[in-house]
Amino acid sequence: MINLPGLLRLSYRVPLLLAHLLIGTPVVVLCQGPRGRSILLRGEPLAEILSCWWSRVICLIFGIRRKLSGEFQPGAQLVVANHISWLDIALLHSFAAMGFVAKAEIDGWPLLGTLARAGGSVFHRRGSHDSASGVAAQMSARLGENRKVAIFPEGGILPGHGVKLFHARLFAATIETNKPVQPVMLRYLRDGFRYDEITFLPDENFMVNFIRLLMQKSCLADVRVLPLIDSAGKQRRQLANEAEYAVRKAFESDLPSD
Repeated sequence: MINLPGLLRLSYRVPLLLAHLLIGTPVVVLCQGPRGRSILLRGEPLAEILSCWWSRVICLIFGIRRKLSGEFQPGAQLVVANHISWLDIALLHSFAAMGFVAKAEIDGWPLLGTLARAGGSVFHRRGSHDSASGVAAQMSARLGENRKVAIFPEGGILPGHGVKLFHARLFAATIETNKPVQPVMLRYLRDGFRYDEITFLPDENFMVNFIRLLMQKSCLADVRVLPLIDSAGKQRRQLANEAEYAVRKAFESDLPSD
């Protein structure tokens, strides 16, 4: 059955997306250099302002309305969130500039790979011990530079709904640098109910999911910035458990109005 409303959304969202990628992306990338970081507007680097703007526009194009509870504190912190959709990255980045730990494949993607590198992403090749060691060192360096680093400690977008186990390995950087952990809960809502279909459906590849989400009607992204967790005197597993518990509790709480 032909989805006429979806095709209509596709007819105007695709041109908007192409314009944003082909015009907006080069502007943002060019401003990520030293000059873009030295120019301050209201106390924030121009590079970070434009990077967050780019992500907000991506959310808008895909029909994602955003609701933020709490706020990100200034300074270095390890941002940890549950992972539902590849759009989670743009969603988080639309509120605060942060460098993500991302899979190595993204580094080779046209335009998005360039933007990810410019935004300070750390690329990790799964299953590689050398890559994991290098990622940990880069994370510690960024935290030491008073910057935010973001991870999805579930280890990817996994099948099933709800919050999964938080793996502990990447929490080491926050212990080494004595920086706090910032848990963040993400969930998507539609018509007052959780909208779990924004994730990958069974046997759905990235391109099919990409097109389906471009055709979707709007939904609400419920983002909750939870209390900071002090890393002093704690082990990786303890930090992971505390962050997972906070995120899971928020995820299973009452839904806000859509």
